[in-house]
Amino acid sequence: MPLSTPAPRALIHKRRVSCDGFERNDGLWDIEGHMTDVKTYDMENRDRGGIIPTGEPLHGMSIRLTIDLDFLVHDVEAVIDYSPFNYCPGIVDQFKQLIGHRIEPGWTQLTRRLFGGVKGCTHLQELLGPMATTAFQATHLARKQRQVETASGERPALINTCHALGESSPVVRDFWPDFYQPPGNDGDER
Repeated sequence: MPLSTPAPRALIHKRRVSCDGFERNDGLWDIEGHMTDVKTYDMENRDRGGIIPTGEPLHGMSIRLTIDLDFLVHDVEAVIDYSPFNYCPGIVDQFKQLIGHRIEPGWTQLTRRLFGGVKGCTHLQELLGPMATTAFQATHLARKQRQVETASGERPALINTCHALGESSPVVRDFWPDFYQPPGNDGDER
């Protein structure tokens, strides 16, 4: 169902975030995130010739994470093509600190710790959240195939990661019956 019809309004600001996942020929995966902010009016700006014209990005930046199927980060590249200050692009190499870390629970806290405040760029840091979910989605088929090949019988990591995948949901009941917990069964036998 689409959103309801809005009140009369005028577009002032447009942010676009896109994320793509690529399987590389060497067995690794590139997850790329891109973000732009565009104003619908000319904006005064000291560092970009006095004005940022209508339609030209205020922000335009990208990150590429190179990962494996275990979500280990092998490489990072960040670029800032458009920014309000000439000083901004100087921070991009900080994001190399992600090399050796995994996209896993605690990822958001890790990125805030590494790049929060003056240690990073707010916009590049924000991209890392949707990039993590893109990594999960992009590698799904390959991880599923690997799981079939190794068939460990371990509890799927997906369980309890969202409402639909809660251990008492009909989805878990249907797809992973061995790990299903009926509603109200919290394991307390009393």
